[in-house]
Amino acid sequence: MTSTRVSQKSVLVAGGSGFVGSHTARLLARQGRKVRVLLRKTSSTEALRGVPVEIVHGDVLDSASLRAAMEGCASVFYSVVDPRFWLTDPTPLYRNNVEGLTHAMDAALACGVERFIFTSSMGTLGFNPHGAVTEDIPFNWHERASPYILARLEAENRFLACCREAGLPGIALCVANTYGPEDYGPTPHGKALWDTARGTLKAALDAGAPAVDIRDVAQAAVLAETRGRIGERYIIANELVSNRTLYALATAQLGNPPPVFIPLRLAYAVAWMAERWCKLVGRRDYLVSTQAVFLSNAFQQMDNGRARRELGWEPRPVADTIRDAVAWYAQRYAADRSSTELAAAR
Repeated sequence: MTSTRVSQKSVLVAGGSGFVGSHTARLLARQGRKVRVLLRKTSSTEALRGVPVEIVHGDVLDSASLRAAMEGCASVFYSVVDPRFWLTDPTPLYRNNVEGLTHAMDAALACGVERFIFTSSMGTLGFNPHGAVTEDIPFNWHERASPYILARLEAENRFLACCREAGLPGIALCVANTYGPEDYGPTPHGKALWDTARGTLKAALDAGAPAVDIRDVAQAAVLAETRGRIGERYIIANELVSNRTLYALATAQLGNPPPVFIPLRLAYAVAWMAERWCKLVGRRDYLVSTQAVFLSNAFQQMDNGRARRELGWEPRPVADTIRDAVAWYAQRYAADRSSTELAAAR
């Protein structure tokens, strides 16, 4: 396990209003680093409230603002992503996820940053029918991949090519489904977890996927800055957890019954009919699709050994993650209810 000295210069977190970016900024600030956060003027700053960071406004599609934000920074933690997998027209996905990253890499090279930590996705990994997925398996399911997955794959491919060919000092993190506290968005996975925990989501797919604590993702990013190998990618995934296990943990915490689980075969049939109806009536951007059902159970056991060995990464048990996440949602939404009731009483 190699390690480089932490620079005393500022670091930039791009996408700091999001789940990964805000936790990364929070961890860096807690370690005494000088943290600069790149946000759009329209971005919420709720996830950064109370965190001692310098906020600069810009956009990953604006090269000038990227260069201004990176000037004088030792490292860039890049967590910008357009997650709208349901879009019928994939143009925005490529513009935001691929072109935005390309602009950021160009700016990083121009500004001479020392490390560029890129938050990628487990969706860029190849499938392994014979065992756990590793970073060395090339992507091998193009015919099943959605436009969102293909955009993330193109972004990672460009990133690794830039490391090889242009000398970008970059490390990619292939991150699994994230859960945990301070999910101000909330994320789609987090919202489903909370809705199930409080008993408002009555049915769920009988599927499963690798999960990881958001705090452990931030820890992996910070470790990668000094210990990661340039041009390498690391699987940041913990346990493969079924929805049955995940939601049983969540509902038990608040004393609610678990949801009814829908078999995948039935879910495919319903999604197939929903897709045809949407196309018939000209509806765009629908959430219920056969691709969504496929992806809900496509990712299986992942080998995080490289991150453990080379980064010294040690993720916490998923049960602890779910406990902390549900407790945070309960506290947050209880406070929201109290504020609403107080305002109504006035």
